Amino acid sequence: MQAELESIKARNKRVEGDKAWETSKTRRGIIALITYFIVVLFLFLINAPNPWLNALVPVAGFLLSTLTLAVVKQWWMKRVRKR
Repeated sequence: MQAELESIKARNKRVEGDKAWETSKTRRGIIALITYFIVVLFLFLINAPNPWLNALVPVAGFLLSTLTLAVVKQWWMKRVRKR
């Protein structure tokens, strides 16, 4: 029984860590930076004008979507709990 309890505690700790990572600003920042440089590279490859500036558009979209999704998630959770 004690081993099973320890196993559950370890699993819960792992799940909490995963959730913290999924919602962290560090993760969002890393994804934004990787996205930015990939888009810059792509824009250079196709000879697009102003690749350093134009690469900000998809990154801004990504960051905005992560901000608004939190609000939508809270709204959705409240709605689901009422059922």
